[in-house]
Amino acid sequence: MTRPTLSIRDLTEDEIVQFLKDNSVGRLAYAFRGHVDIVPVHYIYHDGWLYGRTSLGPKLEMLAHSHWVAFEVDEVHDSPEWTSVVIHGTFRPIDPDGSEQEREAMQLGAELLRSRYPAVFTSDDIAPHRTTLFRIHVDEATGREAKLVQG
Repeated sequence: MTRPTLSIRDLTEDEIVQFLKDNSVGRLAYAFRGHVDIVPVHYIYHDGWLYGRTSLGPKLEMLAHSHWVAFEVDEVHDSPEWTSVVIHGTFRPIDPDGSEQEREAMQLGAELLRSRYPAVFTSDDIAPHRTTLFRIHVDEATGREAKLVQG
């Protein structure tokens, strides 16, 4: 009888995009002046961007000075099997009173979030303190998957 072994492979670009579309919670990592933090956030992937929202506070203050971020999304299927995607990109808060492009991004982001969370930015919103819509451009994405295979 053979023992299973763990096989790890890189995901294709199409698999990475589908994985980002299929999930909705990831971890945003950022750093500024020697301080590093990572926080969970809900997101929607669309056309090379991650859209999400957050509340005002230290995270936005730090990201205003250094907008380079990493973002990770994981699924643990059955230990030790997992899938993970990491993106590197630029964090951009969307200004609802900004340029026409910003206002269009705001409308698109709100529509995308409402497609999964219909009450977003309404009186029934379960997180009304999350008033800042943002997007992260996916500059680089990598993904890996670990599966047990029978030897």
